[in-house]
Amino acid sequence: MTAHRRMTLKDLATELGVSTATISNAFNRPDQLSPLLRDRILSEAKRLGYNGPDAKARSLRTGRSSIVAVILAESLTYSLNDAVASEFLSGVAEVLDAHGHTMLLLPGRGHASQPPGSANIADGFIVYGLMPNNKLLSELPSQRPLVSVDFDIDGSPTVHIDDQDASYHLAQHALKTRPQRPAVINLRLTKEHCNGRVTKAHTLLPDSSTISRARLAGFHAALTEHGFDAEQIPLWNIEENVFDVCSPVITEILDLPAKQRPDLLLCMSDRIALTALTLAEQRGIHVPGELRITGFDGIAEGQYRAPRLTTVRQDSAGKGRVAAKMILGRIPKTQQLLKTELLLGDTCP
Repeated sequence: MTAHRRMTLKDLATELGVSTATISNAFNRPDQLSPLLRDRILSEAKRLGYNGPDAKARSLRTGRSSIVAVILAESLTYSLNDAVASEFLSGVAEVLDAHGHTMLLLPGRGHASQPPGSANIADGFIVYGLMPNNKLLSELPSQRPLVSVDFDIDGSPTVHIDDQDASYHLAQHALKTRPQRPAVINLRLTKEHCNGRVTKAHTLLPDSSTISRARLAGFHAALTEHGFDAEQIPLWNIEENVFDVCSPVITEILDLPAKQRPDLLLCMSDRIALTALTLAEQRGIHVPGELRITGFDGIAEGQYRAPRLTTVRQDSAGKGRVAAKMILGRIPKTQQLLKTELLLGDTCP
């Protein structure tokens, strides 16, 4: 019995009376065709048993895989559960989907689920957040394009927001009503592990290593302008932007005697701010009457609950779209600085 020959791209093109390039575009570059033509080609391909161009053959022929690797500073579990990181990934995926590319996720922390060398199949790399070490970056093919997001890599284009300017304007708003005991809660600010009060024994990470330094500089600039000694403002540090890690630090702050407890918390993320809000409510501490709170990121959860969070909104999905367009060559590979928006809520009116 003779086996049926597998239908090829050329066979399908002949059957439909179009060029092989048109068939290829239907699968790999949908933006090059009208939706009607692409739908017709895909429908007929399915009916005739054609599953698309052979990816292995195409990769060998062109030297390209149509895969973009996103290298995450955190573990995959953390990144997919974190609202900011997941919005960023959604923005990347939106652009890659539109241009027939696939996304490969590589974790910078925790267990690396990909086999060694798996990054080598990617056509380009988007590095999101500061890597815990440079080992993974040093192993990437140097001839392929790379875009960094939220930190700088020498010689590579970057996507940032103006963290210092955004935190400065947020603090300026908060300080219009003068607090007696302001405090700042940071995120991964110290070289040493520190999930609690920052002391003189701790070393702050350099400006180039963390966006927390830029946000802290903005807070300090506003505090200084309002007559505070910024160096005397108490700092707390949180090691991971999740409730279970934030909670012990916030508990330590809120359980201080009333006359020592801060009456304004400038938090470096919405997750920290929402943890503070939840724990304050559990203790009967009125927000904003006894305690005012600001966040940073503008995640949906902070805007849907009551009292609504005062924060800075950054367009995390927009960051992903810009980074993906640069990798695909859709926009110039330059330094991009995206705008933020001050959201005035109820936690710090």
